[in-house]
Amino acid sequence: MMYKVNHGGWLVMFLASLLLAPLLYGIINKVKAFFAGRRGPRLLQVYYDIIKLSRKAGIFSRTTSGVLQLAPIVSLVAVLMAMLFIPAGLFRSPLAFAGDVIFFCYLLGLSRMLTILAAMDTGSSFAGMGSSREAHFSMLAEAVLFAIIIFLAIVARSICLSNLLSALSLVTPGISSPAILLVAGAFFVVILLENCRLPFDDPETHLELTMIHEAMILDYAGPELGMIHYTASLKLWSFCSLLALLILPERVGGTLTGVLVYLTLIMAFAAAIGVVESIMARYRFLKVPHLVIGSLAAVLTAVSLLIFF
Repeated sequence: MMYKVNHGGWLVMFLASLLLAPLLYGIINKVKAFFAGRRGPRLLQVYYDIIKLSRKAGIFSRTTSGVLQLAPIVSLVAVLMAMLFIPAGLFRSPLAFAGDVIFFCYLLGLSRMLTILAAMDTGSSFAGMGSSREAHFSMLAEAVLFAIIIFLAIVARSICLSNLLSALSLVTPGISSPAILLVAGAFFVVILLENCRLPFDDPETHLELTMIHEAMILDYAGPELGMIHYTASLKLWSFCSLLALLILPERVGGTLTGVLVYLTLIMAFAAAIGVVESIMARYRFLKVPHLVIGSLAAVLTAVSLLIFF
């Protein structure tokens, strides 16, 4: 048993994650504003934006089908279901089962697939261009993500997400430092790519030739757009949570100190994303595969250290 079984504690942390997830974007925006020498938006601005959008009416083109309208809510439900398998706050998920990590990845894939299908449903070549880029980059990210899962599965001898996330504490001490750094670094790259952040995508641009994710959601407004923003914040929280759980040692699980460190790490990762976006420019599309393949090579190197040393 890797994490403590405390269904009440897990439920409290799960609900806290639903409430705190949009705060990550506020932290990112504040860090970027600090580097730019300006005040920037309020820390809770994302909350205000989601509430404001929820009070408006949605507008849909007559040329679209029900896919465009259903995609935001189904995508949100898919991400929420995926979060149910994360040991929130270092408490083991009550829904954990052998192989749930595969189900977790497929739920996130379902969320992305619906976003892509909805963008293509508009019949816009602009949205189709963004969908093509999104599908291509996500395919590259999945290779790195599953390589990380394979590494953790070898260490933990399990394919249960709650067991995998504390697997790095079981790595042989002689190789733990380089293996943890390689895997954590590769996973941070996956976070940037999966959440459409710099240097892979610029969420603030509306230039036709550089947009990826933004190109797919231009036809949304009102509550549906609010759901898309909230789903994106939940997805970012989920990935930052996974990275925090990978780094934290097993012994802090289930303690108040561990929970505080866990939340602090998640906020720190959001701040790190803000720093990355402040000091780096978006990569050319031809250079994106190079960075992703380099991350894959880093994980395979960690696997080699694990097997041969």
